[in-house]
Amino acid sequence: MTQPSFQNTQPKIHPERQRRVRNALTFFSVSAWVTGVFLIALCVVMVLKYLTSADVPDAAKYVAIFHGWVYIVFVLSAFNLGLKARWEPKTWVITALCGVVPFLSFYVEKKRREETIERFQLNGPQPL
Repeated sequence: MTQPSFQNTQPKIHPERQRRVRNALTFFSVSAWVTGVFLIALCVVMVLKYLTSADVPDAAKYVAIFHGWVYIVFVLSAFNLGLKARWEPKTWVITALCGVVPFLSFYVEKKRREETIERFQLNGPQPL
């Protein structure tokens, strides 16, 4: 008599769904990192401009503009991943708000990546 194996109790995720979630996760990760980098750059510009009264070039205003556009992409990518991963609305809101706190987008990206990889079994080989 053979014993049933209880090692992998998670249901198998359909490969097409894994592909969609993996693509959304990649897009989310890239946008989270770009948002984080430009938010830090924006904070540096603001500190230089307002706290040290240093002369900041007029071109520095483009950092703020670009961060705004990148943040919109970040929110859309979080929404896209949230739809595909079926997040609760609370998770969407928390993830989106983390794009406006310096360094928090890096932490949340890592956390959401780990959660999604585990939940959707994305750490195995990718199908062609």
